[in-house]
Order: sequence, then C-alpha cells, then structure tokens
Amino acid sequence: MPDGLHPVDIGLSGGRIAGIYARGTAPPARDRIDATGLTVLPGLVDIHFHVRAPAYPERGTVQSETRAAAAGGVTTIFEMPISKPCCSTPDEVARRLTHFAGNAVVNFGLYAAPGDLTEASRDAMKALGIVAWKIFTTPAPSGREDEFEGLAFPDEADQYRALELLAQTGLPLVVHAESAALLGLFGDRAANLDAASATTHTAARPAVCEAVAVAKLLAMNMRAQARLHIAHVTSAQTVSVLRGFAGTSDFTAETCPQYLFATEADVARAGIYAKVNPPIRSQGDQDALWQAIDDGIIDFVTTDHAPFSQAEKKAAEGNFLTAPPGVPGIEFILPAMLDAVAAGRLSLERAHDLVCANGARRFGIYPAKGAILPGSDADLVLVDLAQDTVISASALQTHAREVAHLYEGRRLRGKVMQTLVAGNTVFDRGSVTGAPGHGRHVRP
Repeated sequence: MPDGLHPVDIGLSGGRIAGIYARGTAPPARDRIDATGLTVLPGLVDIHFHVRAPAYPERGTVQSETRAAAAGGVTTIFEMPISKPCCSTPDEVARRLTHFAGNAVVNFGLYAAPGDLTEASRDAMKALGIVAWKIFTTPAPSGREDEFEGLAFPDEADQYRALELLAQTGLPLVVHAESAALLGLFGDRAANLDAASATTHTAARPAVCEAVAVAKLLAMNMRAQARLHIAHVTSAQTVSVLRGFAGTSDFTAETCPQYLFATEADVARAGIYAKVNPPIRSQGDQDALWQAIDDGIIDFVTTDHAPFSQAEKKAAEGNFLTAPPGVPGIEFILPAMLDAVAAGRLSLERAHDLVCANGARRFGIYPAKGAILPGSDADLVLVDLAQDTVISASALQTHAREVAHLYEGRRLRGKVMQTLVAGNTVFDRGSVTGAPGHGRHVRP
C-alpha cells in the first residue's frame, strides 16, 4: 500500500479492490487465496515493452509475450510503436488496438509515433486512447524504413517540432535519444574493428552519443515544455546531463535491468545475444545509474523487452555491428529488483515505486494501477521474498527464451508465485492460467 507494508486481508470484487481489512476481519468470500508467508504487491506497470505484433510472429506474439508478462508479475504493459507498418497513423493505432484486445493476457496501453506531425493525425490518435508518444532521434535502420516511418526524427528541427506539437496533448513523449551525427562518425570508425568483439558495439555507440542527444532535447524542452521522458539511460555521462538540467522542464528518465544488473563483461560472455541499443556499458556506468536512482535523478526502471527469434540472432552470431538489438526481460525485472532489495540496495517500497507506481503516476493511470487501495484495480502479484528464482530458458514463457542468454543461470532472491489481473489469476506457481483477451486496454 502507498504507506508501506501491513499485515491485512484484501477483499476483491468486480475486478477491483473492495476493501482492506485487519487480518481475520474480512467479510465472507466466495473464493479465498491463502497468502500466508507471501508479500502482496500491486502488479507491475512496464512502460517500455516491444512485441511488434501482429508483425513478426516468429519473434513472439501478443499471447506469448503477455503470458511472459503474467509470469513476471507484470499486469500492465505499454507497447512501443515499432511495428510493420509503424504505429504512426490513426488506422494503424486502431488495428493494433483490436489485435491486442483479442490476444492480451494482461492489460495493455499503446504508444503512437507522431507520424506526419500534423494536428489532425495527432488528435485522431489521441482520441483512440493512446497512452503516450514515442520518437527516436536516430535514423531508421536500413531495411526497416516502414517500421520507423513517422517515428525516426534524426533532424533537430523535426525533434523540436515534435516536442512543440505533442506538448499540447498533455501526454508524455518518450524519446530514444542518441545523436544521429555522432552515431555516423563512430559507426564509420568501428567498421574497422573486430566485429566479433563486444567492445566494438560500445565503440560504435559510445556514451557521448546518448549524452549529447539528451542534452539537446532537454535544452529544446526548456522552450517547448513537453512532458518529456528519456528512455533507457545507460551512462554516467548522461546522468551528469540529467543532473545539470534538473528543474528546467517537466522531464523524467528511466533505466533498465540490463544496465543495472549487467556490464560489458556479461555482454562479452553472452555474445550478440546480449546486444541492446544503447549498449550495456562499464561497471562505472552501472554504479552511476544506481546513484542516480538513490538521488531521484532516475525514477523509473523498465524492461525494454525486445524479443527476436533464434534464427535472427544466430544468423548474426559473431557480428555485433549487424546483430539485431534486443533482449527479453519481462520475466527478469521483478525478481531482479527483489534481489536488489534482499541485498540492501533498495527498500521494497522504493523498488515498487521504480517498477510500478511511478510509471502509473507519470502516465495517468494511478491509482487504478500501481496501488493497493479501495477502488484500485485488482491487479496484484504475490511474491515470496525468501525463495530464489533461477533464470533458465526452460522455465521462461517468452517466445524468445532461446535467446535469453544475458540472464541465463542468474540466481535471484525473490520469486513470483501468483499474478492476478482484475481479480482473476493469470499465473499460479509456474503455470500461466490467463486466457487471451483477458487483458484490457488502458488509457490515461
């Protein structure tokens, strides 16, 4: 609950929390869940998730990846607009809404890309109930132009136009921030390096590319005043930029488990299966991210769950420059954060805020999501803080389990036991029980 941990009984009715009672005083119920020895938390809200459906089913489907979310204690996911075609028009938003509604096991919100940067398109997409906007400051990857049409804005003037246009909607604008010009420079230099080395990937996308793009966005936002959110911060250099701009506009920032719980040494071990953009960096960068969390500079931890097929990853084995970027992380985030709690790095309350309540607040769905209060949605996760979770491909629900090399073999203190969405159990002690279509569309 918002004011901390309490030994209570929780009454659920009609998909919501009907009441919170002193232990043993709840009214009679048709069904009972014995949570003795467990901790009940609000289901996680993952504000950065990719499945790309209905395109590329070989990478994962709405069903497979929301089943994985249920297994990870995540009850609401916000799906990014990279799809084929890009989710940057009202027609594509409507198509994806219909597809997710029929297949999602957990709740979902949809991002949209601003597309042609016109008010008419913007207003039509907002009216459909999108949860936020997304842009990249990088060009579309070669061969994937249709997936990034209306999403990739490498030109600073277009970035400013997007900030200005979308500020008027009141919805957050999430940005993948890396400097296109610097990526070109360092990419050319890295072309002469050993493509099989993990250090070549960081050489091609050094921290300065991220820091410069973030600094420019924050400077522009001092004038545009959008509700800006910086995605997947990876570096000490970018943390310094965020500190320097503190208080200049309404901006927030996130990082991800791959940056908090892995370093370039783990990437070298796992190979291209651990390639993500921006790259996983040094221990010093990781330390700076944890310090930024301690200081409130970074207030969100998200998965950036991005499954690829084994065939796609394997085809690029030994080449960090051409390998597809992304790792599956939806089943890792909660056990990892609970492990950080067990290690004394975070309080349980702070961990909950980072992966749940802060996202719900920032994106306008709190306290329906992200809280255990009378009237809140009955989206809950029961965890055992004393049990261990061992990450292994055989135990994962994601379709991308065969490329989950980054976390393979990790032992984490804390285990997801049961997940409820709208009061119904969708995951129970190793088995997904939720049906496709059970999840509901979430809008601000």
